[in-house]
Formats: sequence, structure tokens, C-alpha cells
Amino acid sequence: MAQTSTVRSVTYDLLRALGLTTVFGNPGSTEQPFLQEFPDDFTYVMALQEASVIAMADAFAQVTRRPAVVNVHSSAGMGNAVGNLVTAYHGNTPLIVTSGQQHRGMLIGDPYLANREATTLPKPWVKWSYEPVRAEDVPDAFMRAYATALQPPAGPVYLSIPLDDWKQPLAGPARLRAVSERTAPDERRLRHFADLISASSRPALVFGPEVDRSGGWDAAVALAEKLRAAVYGAPLLDRASFPEDHPLFGGPLGLSIKAIGDRMAGHDLVVMIGGEVFRYYPYVPGDCLPAGTRLLQITADPEVAAAARVGDSLLGDTRTVIERLVDLVAEGSARRVPEPMERPRELPPTPGRPLTPPEVYAVLSKVRPPDAVIVNESTSTMAQQVEWLPTVRSGSFFATASGGIGWGTPAAVGVALGDRVRGARRPVIGLIGDGSFQYSVQAIWTAAQHRLPIVYVVMRNHEYSILKSFAELEGTPGVPGLDLPGIDVASVARGFGCHAVDVDTTEDLERAFTRALAADTPTVVVVPTQPQKAAL
Repeated sequence: MAQTSTVRSVTYDLLRALGLTTVFGNPGSTEQPFLQEFPDDFTYVMALQEASVIAMADAFAQVTRRPAVVNVHSSAGMGNAVGNLVTAYHGNTPLIVTSGQQHRGMLIGDPYLANREATTLPKPWVKWSYEPVRAEDVPDAFMRAYATALQPPAGPVYLSIPLDDWKQPLAGPARLRAVSERTAPDERRLRHFADLISASSRPALVFGPEVDRSGGWDAAVALAEKLRAAVYGAPLLDRASFPEDHPLFGGPLGLSIKAIGDRMAGHDLVVMIGGEVFRYYPYVPGDCLPAGTRLLQITADPEVAAAARVGDSLLGDTRTVIERLVDLVAEGSARRVPEPMERPRELPPTPGRPLTPPEVYAVLSKVRPPDAVIVNESTSTMAQQVEWLPTVRSGSFFATASGGIGWGTPAAVGVALGDRVRGARRPVIGLIGDGSFQYSVQAIWTAAQHRLPIVYVVMRNHEYSILKSFAELEGTPGVPGLDLPGIDVASVARGFGCHAVDVDTTEDLERAFTRALAADTPTVVVVPTQPQKAAL
């Protein structure tokens, strides 16, 4: 007698057809009907807390350039996940986030673990949120979720699925559809932008994270070189989109309205490609742009375009637009080549005790393999990282897109798993502050279980340095809770199954890091450092 297909079997067949055979999760009782008899051709990546689940899937999807499937627990579990869901939303990461729901037969009475107003909980940080009205709609809901997550601007979606739906009989197969992942720009407006850029006497190009996400790295280099234009990194980048050792690179813009406006002095045109105008952080009043400076924005995201405070916008796939601009703009041979970025790279005359962040980065710049990936969540030392460890390859730098901490440690796991799936072998370096490390420390257990080639360098300054910098900027002395004494990071790491070592000198750091690169398990290198005032 032929086995009857069910909602569950039809859905798994659909996921196979879509190539979505890795599931990130932390199982709960209402999710077990989906996970029962987990197929041998699927991989389940378990994290010990739902926020880490989301961050791992986020980085995995970015590296593989495909949507990732996430399964977290209903209600409170989904609540745990929302913090890093904010990051995935701002980072345009295509995630299909699912959670269980209580049995339909009990929902009228608000039973234990019922997800009240399930579709409301993840908003506004998903593109679409849905709970199927009927069990037989579950596969179609997955198909729509896939299409919505992937279509531009990409982003996370959410499905709440009652636990009794999975065993309901359903004839297959599910309806499989293909969707477009890119949108073409308005050709007339594009040519107008190209004319304005060609006519500029001293243009500035600002490349945002959409450039690298869209695969536009090489096109961005070609455009800058053809124009002989100065290039700046967009504020608070979560993906670097231009080689930071290139002669045309002028460094990051800054973080405030005043800092960015002042930095653009002397440019008659600013072209913001693939990001916000701008991602401001501290409030320091000033002019968005100098008088007489015009701004053009190119983005694939209508919301980002609408939110811009100055400038004219063009919507379209970022890589496509840049490639078209390379063909359309005039050669900038008459323009003076901008001065290359100055790299202070100042070290103390004698070794610091404890070490300074530049000393740590100076060591890492000597021993970092050229193909290494950096995941940075040392928020007070981002400027020093650009000076000493510039990003020179596409897809080799990742950071949080939302500003919430606790993303970086699990994201390094997602990067390493994504590389493994696509057959790449790259060392992954997690540059993590000691405060950030504690937000999602349980993620290193997953790294150990999968024996991932990750070296975490935890800079132990015993405080939230970034917040102390803000306290000084905002004139708010006496803020409590900014010191972090009494945490033995290395012992915690060993408890989760990682190799861990404390180092105090540059020589010890170099030796420990070099050994970690050759290890067959993740390593946590803990470096006591002096607090670093953040560049705000």
C-alpha cells in the first residue's frame, strides 16, 4: 500500500527542490512534529539560544547567497530571536523564519506556549508574516515565503505553523516557482545620473553594503578608477564594498551629520551607492552636505531611498547600475587623483601593559592569512581595524547591520558553515569585545561541535568602552553598569568545548594566533587590552 503524503513530506520535498537543506534551530515542543524523523539529506545546525540561531543563519545566507531556513520555538523563543532579526532585516538577508504554534484544537483557550497574535510578534522586522489558515496551505506558504525573502529588497520572512498541521494528509507535489532576484533601473534616469557624474569636477563615491551583497565589488573598483574619484566607506558598514588599501580609498566617512558633512567639503558631487544617506549614529548637529554639493543616491531598497534627508535617488539592482555607469560615464582623466588615505598606525614606544588595540591589530596584520574573513564586533576599535586590517577582498568582512551586539560571535559560525557548504576553505577571524562576547557566548558551543576553523580574538578591556565614549560625548557622567569585572572568558570558552588561551604580550599573541590557524577546533584567544576611546 502506497504511503500517504502529508503536509510535512510535501514541504520537505519543496525545500529539497529549492536547495534549502540546512535548517538552523533550537527545538521546542511545538516544533517537533516538523523535525521528527529528520531527513538524512538535511543538516540541522543547533544553537543554544534563539538569538544565536538567527545570527548564524544570517551570516550563512550571506555567504551562500541563498535563503536560509530557521526554526525557533513559539512565543518566548521567537521573542529571543527578534533582536538579531532586526539585524537580518537591516542587512537585507533572506531568511525563512518558522516557529511552531499550539494545536489548533486548543488555540481558542490561549493554551500554554500558544503564540498570541503570532504574526504580529516579529513585526516590523520581517517583510511578510503569516500563519496558514488551513493545514494544506503550509507548502504554498513556504513557496511564497521563499519568493518574498529573495525578491529585492531581500529580507527575512516569518511563518507560524500549528503543530497538528504537519501530519495532515496532502497530495503533492507542491507548486514550485522561480522568481527574479534583480530589478533594472529606469534607463532615462540612469543616463541622467551618468551625465551629472561625468560633469562633476570633484566627485566622491560612497559605497555601501548593497554593493558587496549584490556582487558589485569589481564593478565598483572599475567605476572609481574610470572616474579617478575619491572613495569613502559608508558609515557603520556591515559589508565592505571596496578594497580599503586602494589608492583612491579615503577611509570611512564618519558617524554624525557634522562629521560627514565636514568630510564632504571640496566635493561638488557625492554619489551614495548601495546604502543609506546616511547611517548616522551620535547626534552632533551640522549640515548634511556642504553648500553647493549635490548628492545622488543609488539603492535597491525603496524605503532606504525614501528615508534620505538630502539628494535624488535612483532605484535598481546595485551591481547592475554600477556596471551600466561604467559604460556610460566619461573618463575622468582630467581630474586630479585624490590623495591616498593616511594610515597613522601609531604604536606606543614601549609595549603596552596591557596591550593597546593598535598593538593587537598590528600583530594580526602580520599573521592574518590573505584569504581570511573578518567578523567584527569590537565596536570601540572599528577605526583601528580599518587602519591595520583593511578589507581587500569581496565577501571577507561582516559586521552587524543594526547596531545590536551579540551578533558577531554566532555570525562567525554561520560564515564558516557557509564556506563549508560551498567548498571554500578560509580562516574566520572573530574580533569580539568582551562585552559583546557575553551576549551570545553559547554560540561557540556550535562552533566546537562542528569543528569550525574560527579564531576568536576577544579584547578584554573590562568595560563597555563604546558606551563610555558616548557618555563623554553626551555629557552624562555617572552612568552605572559600564564596567565588566570578574569574567574569566577563557574558562567559559573551555567549558563550551573550545580551545582557549590567555595572552599578555605581542609575542604570545602571535604564537597563539598562528597555532590557532592550524588547529582543528575553534580557538578563543583572550587579550587584555587598554580601553580604546571610540571614534564618534
